Amino acid sequence: MRNVLFSTALSLSLAAAPLLTGPAIAQQRLQPGGSVQGDLSRGDDQLDSGEFVDVYEVQGRAGQPLSVVMRSDDFDAYLMVRGPGDFEEDNDDSGDDGTNAGLDLRLPADGTYRITATSYEPGESGRYTLSMSGAGAGARAQATGGGRGPQNAGGGMLQPGRGASGALAQGDRRLEAGEFADDWELQVRRGETYTVSLDAGDFDAYLMVRGPGGLSEDNDDDPGQRGGRNSRLTFTAVADGTVEISATSFGPDETGRYQILAEQGGRAPYAGGGRQPQPTYQPPSRQADGVIQLGQTINGALGQGDRQLNSGEYINTYTLRGRRGQQLDLRLSSQAFDPYIAIEGPGLSEFNDDDPDADGSRDSRLFVTLPQDGDYQITATSYEAGEQGSYRLAALPADGRASQGRPRQDSYVDDRGQRQDVEGGSISIGDTVGGALQSGDEQLDSGEYVDTFTFTGRRGQRVAAELTSSAFDAYIILTTPSGEQLDNDDGEDGTNSRLDTVIQEDGEYQVMVTSYAAGETGSYRFSVVPSQGSPRQASVQGGPRVFAIMVGVSDYGDVANDLPYTDEDAEKLAETLQRGGVLNPSSVVLTNAEATVGGVRRAFQEVSRQAGPDDMFLFFFSGHGSQEDTQASAVEPDGRTESIVLRDGEITDQEMAQLFDGLNTRLSLLVLDSCFSGGFARNVVDRPGVMGLFSSEEDLTSAVADKFEAGGYLSHFLRAGLAGAGDGDGDGAVTAGELATYLRRQFVAEVDNVEAETMEGQRNYQNLVIDRGGVQVDDVVLRLASSGYSSGSH
Repeated sequence: MRNVLFSTALSLSLAAAPLLTGPAIAQQRLQPGGSVQGDLSRGDDQLDSGEFVDVYEVQGRAGQPLSVVMRSDDFDAYLMVRGPGDFEEDNDDSGDDGTNAGLDLRLPADGTYRITATSYEPGESGRYTLSMSGAGAGARAQATGGGRGPQNAGGGMLQPGRGASGALAQGDRRLEAGEFADDWELQVRRGETYTVSLDAGDFDAYLMVRGPGGLSEDNDDDPGQRGGRNSRLTFTAVADGTVEISATSFGPDETGRYQILAEQGGRAPYAGGGRQPQPTYQPPSRQADGVIQLGQTINGALGQGDRQLNSGEYINTYTLRGRRGQQLDLRLSSQAFDPYIAIEGPGLSEFNDDDPDADGSRDSRLFVTLPQDGDYQITATSYEAGEQGSYRLAALPADGRASQGRPRQDSYVDDRGQRQDVEGGSISIGDTVGGALQSGDEQLDSGEYVDTFTFTGRRGQRVAAELTSSAFDAYIILTTPSGEQLDNDDGEDGTNSRLDTVIQEDGEYQVMVTSYAAGETGSYRFSVVPSQGSPRQASVQGGPRVFAIMVGVSDYGDVANDLPYTDEDAEKLAETLQRGGVLNPSSVVLTNAEATVGGVRRAFQEVSRQAGPDDMFLFFFSGHGSQEDTQASAVEPDGRTESIVLRDGEITDQEMAQLFDGLNTRLSLLVLDSCFSGGFARNVVDRPGVMGLFSSEEDLTSAVADKFEAGGYLSHFLRAGLAGAGDGDGDGAVTAGELATYLRRQFVAEVDNVEAETMEGQRNYQNLVIDRGGVQVDDVVLRLASSGYSSGSH
C-alpha cells in the first residue's frame, strides 16, 4: 500500500496513491500533532525480508525539523525514512515501552522524503497510528523552556512588529560548532521583505534564516551599528511558507538574554535591555534631501530641522543613479563634527567612520563597486548624536585605480567574546574570523575582492576551512607551502564554501577568502578548525572496535600437507591489532587443532553477537584453499565452489556468505590468504558494508612468503597496513581506499614475479584481488590509537 503525505509549513494532508485501499485515510487532513490510522495486512507491499509496509511521502525543506512517531498494540513498530541523496534514518524503539518507533529529524535538503511504516519481524500485521509534527524533540524541549521559566521559551512563533525575548542557556539545541541556538518561526509571503533584529547584551549575537525556496541567510553584525555586536538581517521571501530563524551566538558556549524582533520592511526603534546600540543607518523614511551626480561635490549642513536617526544623529540623504560595475570614491569631510558616511542600494550596504589613511583626520571615505543598476542612497551624518555644522560631500569616480585610501583588511578573531584584530592575516587552527570584503580590498586578476589569511600546519592534520556569507557567493582558495592550490566554491548548501583536507606537509598555508563573482562585497565568517572528515568518517569511533576471528593452520595432521608460518600469521595479526589498541577483547584466535569447522562456526556466533553497528568485523584466514566442481551458475560461472581448508573439514564460499549475513556491523572485512580465495568475492561481497581482500584470483594458487617468514604475502602486508603503514595521508585513520592502495603497491613491488597455477596446471602469476563492494574509498576501516579519537566502550 502506498500513501502520500504533503507538507507545507508543517501543515500535513494525505492524498491517495493507486494502491491505497482506505478512502478514509485519503480524505483525512492533519495538523501538527495530528495522526493517521493505518493497517498492515496481507496484500500490502512487502520488504525483501517479508515485512508488510505502508509508504508515505512528505515534501520537506532543508533545515526543517520533523518528528515521526509510530505506535501499535498489535506488533513491534519499525520506521524508515529515505530522502534526497543518501539520506536514511531507521528506528525500531522510540524509548518509551520498547515496541513503538519514533524519529526526530532535521531534514538536510529540499525534496521528497519517504516514510515507511512497517514491523520489526516479517509477516506481522495489525493496526497502527502514525503521527507527524514539524518539530523534533530538541525543539519541543526548547518550547517548554527547559525549566528556565517563561522568559526563556527557547523559541516560538514571531509576529511582525512584535518583539520577543529569550535566553541562550545550557539545554538549548547546539549547532555543530558548539553554539547554543533558539529556533523561531515566521510566516512570510513571497516577494515581501522582512528585517530580523537580534539584540543581546550578554553575547555576540548571530542570526541564521532558512526558508522555503532555498532561502539561506546568515548575519553576524548589524551593518548600521559601529562596533556593536548585535545582529540585523534583511531578506526577501522567495516563496510563501514558514521561515525558521535561529537566534544564536558568534562563538561556542555563549549564553545570556536577548531580544528578537521581526518586521515587514525596516527596523523598529530599539526597546531591549543591555547595551544601547549605536546609530542605525536605514533607508530614509521620506523623500531624499537631494540628488548627487557622479563627479559632483555638494556643500551642506547638519542641524535643527533635519531628520534624525533613532540614536539622535542628524542625517542628510542624497540619491545617486548608478550602473552595475561603477567604482565610486565617496568622501565626507567637516571641520564642525566627526563625519560618518553610508551607502545603501540594490545589493549594497556599506559605511565608514574614519579614512584609515588620512593621518589622524576624522574625515570619512568609502570605496565601493556598485553591484547592480539602480538608485543608491548616500547618507551624510555624524558619529555622535546631535552634532551640527557644515560638511562637504563628494561622489568621485574611482576608475579602477589603486586608491591611497584603500581600507586595510577588515577582519578579527573572536576569542571568548573579545574581538582581536588579525595582525597581518595570521591565524591559528581553531580560530573563527569575522570580516568583510569591501571595495578597495586587494583583488584577483578576475576582479574578485580578497582577504588573505595564513596558518601553520603539520602533516597529518585534517582541517576544514569554511567560509559563510549571506552577502555573496563564498569561495576559498588554499595554497600549500609547496605551491599546490586547492579551491572550493560551494559547500553543502550551495552558496557557502567548505574545503576539508588532510595537510600533506609541514609549513605555512595561505587561504584566500573571496567571492565567486567579481566585485561582490559584504561581511563573512571564516574558520579553519580541526576536522573529523565527512559525516561518515566522523561517526567512526576509535579504540577497541575491531571484532576479529583470526584463523591460521600450519599443522593439518592427515587432512593436507603442512604449511610453514600460516598459524603465526593469525597470531601476529592479533598481536599487531592488540598493540595498536584497536582489537576488542572478544576477538578469537584459532590455530591448528583449534581451527575446526565447528570452532569457526561457534566463533562467528559468539563474536557477531557482541559486535554492533559502530564496530568493524574481521575474519582472517591463512592456510590451504581448495576447489570442487559444481553446477555452473551466475554465482559460480566457472562451475567450481571455492573453500578454505580447516583442520577437520572445509567452509565453502556459500557457507561463508551465510555466516557474514548474520553480521550487524559498520564494516565487515573478509581476508583470505589461501589458494583460489578470489572466488569468495562473488558470494560474500554482495551486500552493503562488506569488503574482501584475497591473495589470489579464484582459479590460481597462492604462495608462501618465505622471504618475509610469513605464511602468505597478503598476511604480511595486511599487518603493516593496519598498524599504520596504510594511513597514506597520516591523519590517523586507515580508509578502505588507503588500505587497498597500500596492498596493491606492495604486491607490485614484492609479488610481481611470483608464479601461480590452476588446478589443471596452467601457469600464471599470483595477483591480489580486492573487492570493496559498497564500501566507499573514504570509509574508515579503523582508527589508529594515535588519532586521538575516543575509544568508547563495548
